[in-house]
This record gives sequence, C-alpha cells and structure tokens, in this order.
Amino acid sequence: MKLKQAGERFRQAARRNQFVEFVLIIALALGLAFAIQAFVVKPYKIPSASMEPTLSIGQRVLVDRIGNDFFGPSIGDIVVFHPPAGAVAGDGVCGVLQSPNEPCPRPTAKEASINYIKRVVAVGGDTIAIRGGHVILNGKRQNEPFASFAGCAGDPSCTYSTPIRVPRGYYFMMGDNRANSDDSRFWGPVPRGWIIGEAFATYWPPDRIGFF
Repeated sequence: MKLKQAGERFRQAARRNQFVEFVLIIALALGLAFAIQAFVVKPYKIPSASMEPTLSIGQRVLVDRIGNDFFGPSIGDIVVFHPPAGAVAGDGVCGVLQSPNEPCPRPTAKEASINYIKRVVAVGGDTIAIRGGHVILNGKRQNEPFASFAGCAGDPSCTYSTPIRVPRGYYFMMGDNRANSDDSRFWGPVPRGWIIGEAFATYWPPDRIGFF
C-alpha cells in the first residue's frame, strides 16, 4: 500500500514538473519573440502606395533594428523611420523657409511618433535636386529602375531643380512612387537617431517573398 501511494505521489510530482517546465518553455519563447521584435527584427505593414512598384499596400516586410546601431543606412536602402512632426502637419511643413524651387533643406525639430517607410536617396554631405521625379545627386542624374515616374509630367511636386546640401548625420528620403509620395521633398531630411531600421526582406504576400 505504501509503495502504491509513493508511486502515485511520484507520478503527481512528475506531472507537476512537466507542467512547470511547459509553462517555462512557453514564457521563454514568448519573451524571446518579444525581445527579437523589440530589439532585433520587427515586422512592418506597408500602409500606402508611396513605395510602389517596389512595395504594395498591405505588403509585409521585416526590418533590421540592430544594424542601424552600428552602420547608418546607405543610398538605395529602404528604411523605416520616424518622420519630423512637420510631415504630419497638413500638407507637410519644412523646418526652415523653403524656396519654391528647392526641396526642404531642414526638418522641424520635433520627431513624430508614427512610422514611415521610404528609400534613402542622399546622405549627409550630398547635394540633391529633383527633376521630373528623378534624383540629381551631386550634379548627376541617378539610374533608378525601381522608381515609378508616372504622373510626374507637369506635376510641380516632382521638380525641385535648385540643389540643397544634406546636413551631416541626416538622410534624404523619397518614395519610389515619385508622383504619390509624401517625403523629404516637403518636410526635409531625417536625422539618424529617428531611423528605426532597414527593411531587408518581405514575407507577405507569398508570391513576393524575398530579400531586398
């Protein structure tokens, strides 16, 4: 009888240990998932058509949050960032007085809490102008096979032919859909500290899975 009771107690203790182990494994997995999303890789859903044809509305991408701590983004990278507060003020507000024929040279001082996704087209020290939606970087028109210029003919928002110099530590952002993108042309370049990370892969929809 004592042996039977001891065996039952042993089985109950084993079941309790298995349950505790299971709970710990689930908690560890959830904690690891939250830590990865918070500090390493974060999913992001494309909210607008500003990055078409590269990224469509509803498409999902993965954003590397740790790489920006060591290396700033380069020209051509697609990044998620906090825009200046001027970006969400009506049609966009430049941080300084802006000539009608030049892109915004400085953002407003305050950072907005929302997220934007755009492509880096110029970095600190570069000069940039835009003609017909095409980037003129340091005096040279860039080859941009990823961009769409449809709708730019006759659209003044696609042409800012007076060059500006991007301040050191700042990044000039533009959407690939040049006639339909709210970007640095209107509210200025973005400081590195406001950049969340680089989009490095897309995982939804399935027919567009891949790396950038």
